[in-house]
Amino acid sequence: MSRPTSRRSLQGLLLAALLTVATAACSGPENSASADCPKDTSSSCRTSASSTASSATPSAEIGDPTGTPAASSPPPSATSASATPSAKESRTGTPAARTGCASPGACGFPDARTTGPRTRLTPKNTGYKTIRTDGTVIRGQDITGALDIYANDVTIIDTKITSNSWWGVNLRPGFSGLKVLHSTITAVPGTGPDNGGVDYAVSNMGGSSIEVGWCDISVFGDALSMGQGNIHDNYVHDIEPFVNLGGEWQHTNAVISGGGNTGHLLIRHNTLLNATSLKQGASGSIGLFADVGVVRNVTVDDNWIAGGAYALYGGSTGATGIKVTDNIFSTEFHPASGGYGVVAHWNEKGAGNVWRNNRLSGGRLVTPEPSS
Repeated sequence: MSRPTSRRSLQGLLLAALLTVATAACSGPENSASADCPKDTSSSCRTSASSTASSATPSAEIGDPTGTPAASSPPPSATSASATPSAKESRTGTPAARTGCASPGACGFPDARTTGPRTRLTPKNTGYKTIRTDGTVIRGQDITGALDIYANDVTIIDTKITSNSWWGVNLRPGFSGLKVLHSTITAVPGTGPDNGGVDYAVSNMGGSSIEVGWCDISVFGDALSMGQGNIHDNYVHDIEPFVNLGGEWQHTNAVISGGGNTGHLLIRHNTLLNATSLKQGASGSIGLFADVGVVRNVTVDDNWIAGGAYALYGGSTGATGIKVTDNIFSTEFHPASGGYGVVAHWNEKGAGNVWRNNRLSGGRLVTPEPSS
């Protein structure tokens, strides 16, 4: 199968009595907040069913800078994206102990219950909106529109974005520090600009790292598009294929990188589903493609991955520093995880490339086929 063609790199409170009798949840605008992120909104913040409600914080007007979210301690089970292997294993167990599950959530991977906003949301129809103020915090909003970021250190948290543009959130070149956390990013199929389609839920057009964590992402053809960043604890699902303006089925990927990485791309503890059929442009659940440059320095660790033509495209010739470890390649869409297999274009001899302890959801170890 040929490699996909290149494209443009694109809460208040619920009653306390209710919380004492209801099972707390972490996802969706209808649920109470269980914990705010630490002040730095780093990836060490996780929510859990035992967390208590946090104080409501006024929503920011789109484009207005506000204070960062209130700090709280993550539950003991929290694991940061930079956790040591021993800490990670104590939380999740080895992949072999997490096989044979009926769903990603049953194996401890992200799903609709553990991702998305933790606060009640205020509707706001922004349409296309440019953010130009450094330090802007957008939270507690149900946005109809798209955010184009020309600023540093922007945080989008506990928010829902429904887009009919090319993207949900886009960071422009020359800017850094974007965080998209505990949010839902989706679109309305058939209303986007690319012949009715929408392309990128979160797009990083620049060379700096961004963070996307605990988000519920759907519809967009190439959901998370970036060469460098920290993608963790997200639920990517229900990708919508479409025929683009060129009259061709748009290739679909839950995560896509076009190569030319100037930093590290970390893809850890996500549920990445691409149910697109082979006839409708399925590409990968994770697509590492050398479209604009060599693919290097990518870690794919502890994810639930399913679907695509191949579940993982590994960077092709010249790819180095690609570490694929402890992942579950689910067979929920295809017997071999992807329509044609688990992995393609794996550069086995590339410096620093590691393939270790990756299994099908039934428990069988899988290894890449030799490159042709």
